[in-house]
Amino acid sequence: MANQSSFGGRSGVRVVVIGDRATGKSSLIAAIATESFAESITPVIPPTLLPPDLFPDKVPLTVIDTSSSLDKQSKRNEELKRADVVVLTYACNDTASFSRLSSYWFPELHKLEVKVPVIVVGCKLDLRDESQQVSLERLMTQLLQQFKEIVTCIECSAATQYQVPEVFYFAQKAVLHPVDPLYNIGSQALTDRCVRALRRIFVLCDRDMDEALNEAELNDFQVRCFNVPLQSSEMAEVKSVVQQKVPEGVNSLGLTFPGFICVHNMFLKKGRPETLWAVLRNFGYDNHLKLKDDFLPVPAKRALDQSVELTGEAVEFLNGIFRLLDSDKDRALRPAEIDKLFCTAPESPWNDGPYKDSAEMNDMGYISLNGFLSQWTLMTLLDPPCSLANLIYIGYSGNPAAALRVTRRRAVDRKKQATERNVFQCYVFGCKSSGKSALLDSLLGRPFSNNYIPSTVERFAVNAVELIGGARKTLVLREIPESKVSNVFSNKDYLAACDVAVFVYDSSDELSWRKSRDLLEKVAREGDLTGYRVPCLLIAAKDDLTPYPRAVQDSVKVTQELGIEAPIHVSMKLGDSSNVYNKIVHASEHPHLSIPETEIGKKRKQYHRLLQHSLVFASVGTAMAFVGLAACRAYAAKKNSSERLLI
Repeated sequence: MANQSSFGGRSGVRVVVIGDRATGKSSLIAAIATESFAESITPVIPPTLLPPDLFPDKVPLTVIDTSSSLDKQSKRNEELKRADVVVLTYACNDTASFSRLSSYWFPELHKLEVKVPVIVVGCKLDLRDESQQVSLERLMTQLLQQFKEIVTCIECSAATQYQVPEVFYFAQKAVLHPVDPLYNIGSQALTDRCVRALRRIFVLCDRDMDEALNEAELNDFQVRCFNVPLQSSEMAEVKSVVQQKVPEGVNSLGLTFPGFICVHNMFLKKGRPETLWAVLRNFGYDNHLKLKDDFLPVPAKRALDQSVELTGEAVEFLNGIFRLLDSDKDRALRPAEIDKLFCTAPESPWNDGPYKDSAEMNDMGYISLNGFLSQWTLMTLLDPPCSLANLIYIGYSGNPAAALRVTRRRAVDRKKQATERNVFQCYVFGCKSSGKSALLDSLLGRPFSNNYIPSTVERFAVNAVELIGGARKTLVLREIPESKVSNVFSNKDYLAACDVAVFVYDSSDELSWRKSRDLLEKVAREGDLTGYRVPCLLIAAKDDLTPYPRAVQDSVKVTQELGIEAPIHVSMKLGDSSNVYNKIVHASEHPHLSIPETEIGKKRKQYHRLLQHSLVFASVGTAMAFVGLAACRAYAAKKNSSERLLI
């Protein structure tokens, strides 16, 4: 039996048959189950299990018959929502049933949001009036253009058994070997994601890296995917056919990538998607043309306050990749070079948020080595499976399990008063126009801009920070827009990923200060309630402006009451950052310090102190009881001894 993982883990295919009354649904199912035709049959037959050895893929089919009557509509709808594939029937001798495919049945499927392949089947072919035929050609031209979910149109006859097995073969094939991810009917070409997957496979097979597959490499590819070697004559024939269709597909070294694409395109055009899927699945791809989960041994976090980082081995690999791509040796990668890096991945992960514009670039807008490594660090922190998958897509050949590591729980770090982390995530709070975005831009080395654009979504900035002594840590700033602050308090686990929180306020604006102070107190209280207590810092931004006097006094008082450091004064406009990023990293490295003392926290500490005192008193009392008992026993023994002497 075929390995279930070969078909996305499927152990069976559920086929739901629908269509107008008297179009031949039940007869079609009975014909495949019994290999015979019954003149009289139950209107709706029970679910029918077709054996796995009926078709080459060795996967069983469960066929569900349905009623077209309105009183059975809810039952039919339930079955459709559970379908892997739909067989939609019309009667070849009834033009009205064909017309209702587009006027009723497909709109009904759309209304139910049934997003599975559809096989359109013309039944009762033996009864068709040739003068009024609803032909397959007409069906193709009218329906295929209108309804993209149709994968096959076929005509059959249950009475003569003509093409009855083919109906269910195509239904199974549409699920196990879907065409849509591979081929774009509109452009008549392989999809971009399919081409990218084949490019990765080609690169992996091209062991001598000469951009062509020689006979030995082609033969190894053939044996790996199909367990059958290619004869020299077969290789020569393949190359000849390819060269006729794509002249650049073959050169003196062997089959080039355009030729490799041509071969797989030919299989699809011959109606053999299973051949291409055999190749893709052998190299770890699922039905979405992404690496399957079992190819991605991502280390599991046992607690939410753990994080995931790149290992030294992975960083060393990325350094090598950067040098390889930097062909002009300008120590920066251009957008085209980044596109080349991810040409073997399903898509470039850095084209959109949260990664776009989140790392350091030079004046030309090219990403530096530091920015390149920082970008990978951010992706690993936010989405470890995506990071590991892309490492493999771009050629990481080491043990995938050795590419990432899980950090110790922050709660444990706090108890040990030390951390082993190399990457720290800092949540940046503050009201609009307080200076949050300028703080992020400055981390990336970008000049101050007077053009203020308020952030409406969370934004990230990541860069390495060099500490005293030469050590380097990676700092991730996560800007929380004022409109998104409610998320912090609606999600009890929101602070789990936070190593340190900073609260930015415009030092010249009373309202800005008050809002940041309130946010600080709320976040500190939330940390006490959820157990995710984090170091907190206040940042007095726009220090080049005249400070609001009350804010200066209040800020000192608030920090003293909460037991945290005094506000850090910065002016990004003047380029005066007051070493703020080092201070943020320092707070992260000491997770037991700079944690605000809230009323909840003070009461909890008081309770623990009382509990400890109670335990001490209980211990002393127990000890005294033991001492007293021992003294009594000693006295009794001495008294008994004296009495025996008198006798």
